This record gives sequence, C-alpha cells and structure tokens, in this order.
Amino acid sequence: MTKDRYQQGIDKIKELTSSSDDNPTGFMDIGDGFKDIAPDLSKYVVEFAFGDIYSRPGLSNKQKVLTTITALVAQGKPQIGMHIKTGLSVGLTPEEIVGCIIHLIPYTGFPSVLNALKVTQEVFAEQGVKVTASVD
Repeated sequence: MTKDRYQQGIDKIKELTSSSDDNPTGFMDIGDGFKDIAPDLSKYVVEFAFGDIYSRPGLSNKQKVLTTITALVAQGKPQIGMHIKTGLSVGLTPEEIVGCIIHLIPYTGFPSVLNALKVTQEVFAEQGVKVTASVD
C-alpha cells in the first residue's frame, strides 16, 4: 500500500526542514497565505512538489535542493531564500551554496547571481552562518 500523497509530502517537508510535528512545514511556505482565495493551493504544493517530486528516488536531498536553488536563481524567483534555508537544513555548506550560485554567472548573468547572493547573504546573517570566502 502506498502512503497518502499529502502525508508523504508532509513527511518530506519535515525531513528537509527538520521541523517538528506541531509545525510540520517549518519555514517552508506552502501557500497557506492564499487560503482566502485558493484554499486548495497548499494541498497541491504538498502533494505534488513534495509528495511526488521531492520524494522521488535517484537524487539525494542535497542534490534536489541544489537543483532547486539553481532553477530559482535562473528564474529570479523570490522563493530562493526559503530554499537557501532548506539547503543549510539538509547539510549543504555555505560554500557549496555560494559556489553553486557563482557558477551560474555564465548561464544566468550577473544580475540574477547578484540578486541571489543578496538573498543568500540575508539568510546567512539571519541564521548566523559564516562563509569561508575564497579568492583566486
């Protein structure tokens, strides 16, 4: 018997965010702020994004989150901050996150990378995370 998609999604979010049973989505924004106009949105996010996609085998949680960060940098989406937090939660180092973003300069351009680094800088400051910067 397969696990209910919603519960599978909640379980994956808890795994990614290290959140507790009393706050299973932790810092993950699943669309609850739209309950007044789209009450079923969070159900779709949990079931599809996390119950179906994030729960697929083949990639580690670190690889999945790094892929998500890459896509969000490329698209310039504001959800990047939430996924930077998720990256730290699943064990990505600050240097891996910054390195990934810097690596995207030739593919996404300086503006996208600068914007992503600004959000990353804010998340790191909020989380008390230090980066060992390297200069070639």
